[in-house]
Amino acid sequence: MVTFVASILLLILGYVVYGKVVERIFGINDQTSTPAYTNQDGFDYMPMSWWKASLIQLLNIAGLGPIFGAILGALYGPVAFIWIVIGSIFGGAVHDYFSGMLSIRHNGAQYPTIVGKYLGKPARSVINVLSIALMVLVAAAFTAGPAQLMAEVTPLTFMASLLVIFAYFLIAVLLPVNKIIGKIYPIFGAILIFMAVSIGVGLFFFDNPIPNLTFNNLHPEAKQTPIWPLLMVTISCGAISGFHSTQSPILARTLKKESEGRKVFYGAMIAEGIIALIWAAAGMTFFGSTGGLKEALDAGGPASVVNEISTSTLGAFGGVLAVIGVIILPVTTGDTALRSSRMMLGDLITQFRKKELTGKWTPLWLSIPVALPTFLLTQIDYSFLWRYVGWSNQVVATVMLWTATMYLLREGKFHWIASIPALAMTAVVSTYIFYAPEGFGLAYTTSMILGGILWLLVAGWFVKQLIRPRFSQGEIPSARAS
Repeated sequence: MVTFVASILLLILGYVVYGKVVERIFGINDQTSTPAYTNQDGFDYMPMSWWKASLIQLLNIAGLGPIFGAILGALYGPVAFIWIVIGSIFGGAVHDYFSGMLSIRHNGAQYPTIVGKYLGKPARSVINVLSIALMVLVAAAFTAGPAQLMAEVTPLTFMASLLVIFAYFLIAVLLPVNKIIGKIYPIFGAILIFMAVSIGVGLFFFDNPIPNLTFNNLHPEAKQTPIWPLLMVTISCGAISGFHSTQSPILARTLKKESEGRKVFYGAMIAEGIIALIWAAAGMTFFGSTGGLKEALDAGGPASVVNEISTSTLGAFGGVLAVIGVIILPVTTGDTALRSSRMMLGDLITQFRKKELTGKWTPLWLSIPVALPTFLLTQIDYSFLWRYVGWSNQVVATVMLWTATMYLLREGKFHWIASIPALAMTAVVSTYIFYAPEGFGLAYTTSMILGGILWLLVAGWFVKQLIRPRFSQGEIPSARAS
């Protein structure tokens, strides 16, 4: 149990210590009014208490991600703990903090707008399309799964379950943020935490001990599933996830002051990392070995594994929590994914029209172009859908880290807190796309070489940015410099 307990303590220490370091480097200013006040519109921009915003942020970014992803990552053995801890503290939490705080600094701007500000208009155009596509993929993936379970445990058919979920989406997306999201989602966020804590306590009473640290790949199919880069994409939520950068602006429009950002953005990511640790440990332990976990996953998938662990650990009450977790939590993620895509689409149209979109029914007609493809994608194979979510998700995360890097460079601040994880994630996504079956499916050595070439190109661009002369805001270059 030493590795498991130490990992949780390191995550908490990361929030207390490194979270403060990141906050100090960013440079908060509570004297500046936040968009919740300057743009208050009674719909998306509304002041909200930090603790409520934290629970909503956790629910928005988590859903089933740190549960299903961690269980699949548990197949690799305790090395998954290392990735969750390092990824959360130095990658995911930094990523989430900057995506939220830069949104606050730029009037509640959406992720693509922030990218365009620091990486240029071409990057903004590409990331606009990629981000909306990711939102649609996430919403579809987090809708198809719950609908399938609803069809199994209720008299409803799969199609009827889908229609019920989309009816809820329509209501949630069209109502102001404080009507459903602000009132109900904190409760669901608390359920997510309670569920994880209950399983975490139950781990101490399992028949099998939690394995201690080993760097070996314990995956039953280790030759086909190397740790690098597959583990870093398998466990995204719970370590680092680009989806979070699309969700943070929702809460950035509700914070009352900048000092709340560390609690809401950095803190929620650390909490998600703890949830992922617990479920990864449960997956490694409950079935006796990674081989036993593989058999359980092959038999019923991650939802079945969650249900079996929950009911065996907590009885009938655990079964109820499992159903809530597998149905309600992903639905809420799908809801906020569509809300984010609606906001992004609105920003994109405003960019071309050079005029702000207004009107009572604007949220409705902006929702239709993203809701329709989401519904159609729920009809295809879930596992196929999820594979494409993984890589696009980590590409979005990588771009956000480079955006944070360029912000810090422009401000003359310590950029390494963002640039080092950005370089690491660039290597991950560059290698993964060549090796993965949903990518080019090349040999591992070939994929490493091609991924390395891509990484060198990006690293060369980064070095060019480092040596380019820059001036902080408000500083006038000298005649010699100019």
